[in-house]
Amino acid sequence: MSEHRRKAPQPQGGGRAAARRAAQQPAGRRNEASRRATSESPSEAHGDEPVFGSRAEARRAAQRGGGRRRGGGDSSGHEVRGRGRADSGKKRFIDYPRAGKYGFRRWVPSWRLVSGLCLGFLGLLMGAAGLAYALVVPPEVKDLAKAQNNVYYWADDTQMVAAGGGEANRQSLDYAQIPVAMRNAVISAENKSFETDSGIDPMGIARAFYNMARGGDTQGGSTITQQYVKNSRLTQDQTLSRKFKELFITLKVGETVGKKEIMEGYLNISYYGRGASGLQAAARTYYNKDATDLNESECAFLATLLKGASYYDPAGAEDIDPVQATPEKNTERAKRRWSWILDEEVKDGRLSAAKRATFTEFPMPGPPKKEAKLAGQTGYLVDLATKYFLAHNDKGVTEKELAQGGYEIHTTFDKKKVSQLEKSVNKVYKAKIDVKKRPDLDSHVQFGGASVDTKTGAIIATYGGQDATQHYTNNADATGAQVGSTFKPFVLAAAMQYGKRDPEGGEQQSESERTPVSPKSMYNGDNELKINNYDGSVWQNEDGEQWLQPNDGDHNYGDVTLRYAMQESANSPYVQLGMDVGTDKVKEAAVAAGLRDDDYMANSTVPSFSIGTSSPSAIRMAGAYATFATSGKQREPFSVTEVKHEGEVIYQHDTVSETGFPSVVADNVTDVLKNVVENGTGTPAQIPGRDVAGKTGTTDGNKSAWFVGYTPQISTAVSMFRMDDDATNKNRKFLEMYGTGDEEAIHGASFPAQIWHDYMTGAVKGTKVVNFPKPEPIGEKVYGGGASPSPSPSLSVTPSPSESSEEPPPSPSASTPSSPTSSPSETCAPNDWECKFGDQDGGATDGNDNAGTTDGADGGTDTGTSEGGTDTGTTEGTTEGEENGRGGILGGGG
Repeated sequence: MSEHRRKAPQPQGGGRAAARRAAQQPAGRRNEASRRATSESPSEAHGDEPVFGSRAEARRAAQRGGGRRRGGGDSSGHEVRGRGRADSGKKRFIDYPRAGKYGFRRWVPSWRLVSGLCLGFLGLLMGAAGLAYALVVPPEVKDLAKAQNNVYYWADDTQMVAAGGGEANRQSLDYAQIPVAMRNAVISAENKSFETDSGIDPMGIARAFYNMARGGDTQGGSTITQQYVKNSRLTQDQTLSRKFKELFITLKVGETVGKKEIMEGYLNISYYGRGASGLQAAARTYYNKDATDLNESECAFLATLLKGASYYDPAGAEDIDPVQATPEKNTERAKRRWSWILDEEVKDGRLSAAKRATFTEFPMPGPPKKEAKLAGQTGYLVDLATKYFLAHNDKGVTEKELAQGGYEIHTTFDKKKVSQLEKSVNKVYKAKIDVKKRPDLDSHVQFGGASVDTKTGAIIATYGGQDATQHYTNNADATGAQVGSTFKPFVLAAAMQYGKRDPEGGEQQSESERTPVSPKSMYNGDNELKINNYDGSVWQNEDGEQWLQPNDGDHNYGDVTLRYAMQESANSPYVQLGMDVGTDKVKEAAVAAGLRDDDYMANSTVPSFSIGTSSPSAIRMAGAYATFATSGKQREPFSVTEVKHEGEVIYQHDTVSETGFPSVVADNVTDVLKNVVENGTGTPAQIPGRDVAGKTGTTDGNKSAWFVGYTPQISTAVSMFRMDDDATNKNRKFLEMYGTGDEEAIHGASFPAQIWHDYMTGAVKGTKVVNFPKPEPIGEKVYGGGASPSPSPSLSVTPSPSESSEEPPPSPSASTPSSPTSSPSETCAPNDWECKFGDQDGGATDGNDNAGTTDGADGGTDTGTSEGGTDTGTTEGTTEGEENGRGGILGGGG
């Protein structure tokens, strides 16, 4: 070989021969040789810096440098290279946090991880759904149709009645027995795609939302299948788990149950209101016929009820929603939807246009009826307890759920006292009301009554009418009958608590600007008194008319104390007192006592508000007077103590006491009302050996009469009125009672007080004798209505020829005052204030025999000075006021 030929460069490791020799050496020597070769690397000359093949590789290495430095270093501060690569080399099932990534990228999951997790979750969900679908069982309609009754109990836990469910109200129909017209109406109204959908209709849900947004009538978002499943569920708890379970049941029913069976089940278990579950029960309840006999128009109405019977039953459901579920609003809603359903049937080809054209008149159903076992007072008691429970239970139990039965409802009603109240009313009916003899005067006579335990608010007895299966309005509840002068105690309470306004001050005055009023305060009791505003200006209505307040029988009382005005039920003093205090404060006092500020509370911006143009229920009036009986402690009247379902207590009443009035106010009102019974218009209510306080009331046109009174233990209200009982007439009017019961006129001191007395005598028999507390002095003696600090020595009594009174009119000599030397044990003249009111108690010497003689009280019996009904405040009263030339602005109330 030529010496000029060079040998090719060999690897620093010594070439292939060296590699073979190294392989033949022992392991220890190989490692030493490897270390030596490395230490002789060219990089050693450059401070251990690595050699890169290119500038791009160097840049990438520089960019990774920070991460490697954070990875750690040796004791000399140099990076320990290769650790990250060693970590990334490990295979993990879930690469998170991500290996080989640094900074925030280390915590961002990869698309493989995200997609894998999603697929896994969907797989689990589908597996769970499949399992749930396999496990759910479609409902058995025949089992659901076997509803239980609800059992109602008296206060002593003995059974009153079992009602509200049972097979009588649930009669299943076969598919062939269901009218084609009913099936067509339901499909057009509820689920147009019923015959083709799988049980869930996404388009139907979207359409429902769209129509709701437009504000028009809608099909429900749920299909008939969904509604069938929902209605078949005995529990209606609004929980997510229930919703999911219903979804799976719906899917399974849509897949495994035929459409005919679904339609049959749906119509057999749906609730139509009035306690009727199922089409057959609904047909009997609303039209008193079998379902097979229903025509297209009637079927369209029954289909309307499926949207919500409480808001589509023309009879109304004011106990559920007193504002929106009135008979008038429900009828309007029902007519509109009934017409819409028929039109939809025509659009869907399920009803011919010619047939549709024949249905121009709404098929008004009959009035609600009661089962025979709910006759007498039982039906009214069941209604009261049912309404109370539905309104107050915190479990959300609905009318529909209650109708399915299985509830034990324990009430507050005392069986013996309910019977006593009914007997007291029947005694008057039998002795005084003769429809055959006086058909024009004694027809449509109604009584209502309620009795409340003053210490708890428990309703212990009511009288709702002669028979719940014949007279459907519960007269113990609100009827629209105005309460007249029984409202005056709230005026007196407001005057004591809030005080008379300063005539020099503004309309809204603070407590410091007002003067608390004493019952000794003097007010003008003249007939047709011109009513002033609190500042002395003459009150005028929007038409500029003044208010001239008459007294019953057109009596002029002159200047009298508020105590005496209450005793004789003089109107003008209390109307002016209401203006001086503020009718808004009078309303506050009435609400504080227990009345509701609802549709039955009259317009409080007019003077007549103070003499009872409002029309609260007998229950509310009894409860409000109970607040006075308990020295101002207000307790809501209630009728249910406990409710159980399947052995579990789901409701229990908790008595809550609130302070309606300070005790000094309530006790003074009681003392004034006690005097009414002892010496005034309420003497027929006296119970020997018992403290009794109360007030009579009569209203405009002699259209209603009341007596509301109480002992320390029991408060009872009794009303009487005449009202056309045609339940289909939504504009029923109260009728006059002149001549009713062969009486010249009906007053609170006549039949109502007699019923009250007979019932209460038995109700308190055997109970402890308790007296009312002696009141502490309250307020200042103020003057109002033009009353003078020096009252005139006599009164002028000018009864009109048409005066209605409960006793014969006083003789002309009655205007002569009694001798001022009469002993206190005998009497005091009406204007002998030192004699009559020298003691705060008043007592039996207040307004006794001579006072009665002078002012027509005649020994304390009601003379009509409190009655006769010139009270306005209703449309009818206004009309009559215009007829007698008073311009419809005169108020009155006895």
